[in-house]
Amino acid sequence: MDQRIIHLFDEYTHKPLRRDEFISRLVKLTGSMAAAMSVLPLLEVNYAHAATVPENAPGINGQDITYEGDGTTMKAYLVKPEAAGSAKKGAVLVIHENRGLNPHIRDVTRRVAQAGYIAMAPDALSPFGGTPQNEDEARNQIGQLDAVKNRNSFLKGLDYLAALPECNGNTGCVGFCWGGALSNQLAVHAPNLKAAVAYYGRQPDAAAVPNIRAAVQLHYGGLDERINAGIPAYEAALKAAGVQYELYVYEGAQHAFNNDTAPTRYNKEAAQLAWGRTLRWFETYLGA
Repeated sequence: MDQRIIHLFDEYTHKPLRRDEFISRLVKLTGSMAAAMSVLPLLEVNYAHAATVPENAPGINGQDITYEGDGTTMKAYLVKPEAAGSAKKGAVLVIHENRGLNPHIRDVTRRVAQAGYIAMAPDALSPFGGTPQNEDEARNQIGQLDAVKNRNSFLKGLDYLAALPECNGNTGCVGFCWGGALSNQLAVHAPNLKAAVAYYGRQPDAAAVPNIRAAVQLHYGGLDERINAGIPAYEAALKAAGVQYELYVYEGAQHAFNNDTAPTRYNKEAAQLAWGRTLRWFETYLGA
């Protein structure tokens, strides 16, 4: 697909553009309304492909829960591996993209639990009653969140996980896009965090990097010009601060390459390689 179309869709999902403006510009790029409408399903997510790990998969148990955030009751999806003796497990906070807690992120949460970790995905849109079905509405609400209160609510999510009787006290996080940026922020603001994994997320201010105590793993798509512009300064700050980190750029991969419900951006090879590295990182720093 024409890379200009991918960049336009990225602009639509992140600025965000109004949908009518996005469609108008898509028509200009494709040449006609009919062509634009034929391309649109290839750009937008299809949650029919979201359940790679079924909700009733053996070996894991999931439930919707609530916990107290910063001035709000946070909704979250909590998935635990079935008890195996008395061994306690590391715990992972899964942080969604800018479309809220959707079926894809719930599936990713089950993937983490299936790998042997307690996994929880908070819904950042809990102050608005939870993630709406309309993605444009979800993106608009993400932009209305109080950044500090939202970060605090996710920090409280880490505290909730660490206090679970099944947890070994080691907590990590993994986030995607908007959630990748928040993973970086949690690394800065959570001194007890052991491991932070950020997929194509905006980088923190270089001046804040010395506060990081977690081991940080970073994944970027080679074609993601907008996010990748921040890599050099972040990496230089990580090196200067002596932070344990790994950084991977997947050539030919788009922003959101891990999202297997986004057909034109999903890159199976890059996603599988990145996920294997993510689980190795958690095994190293959280215990399995």
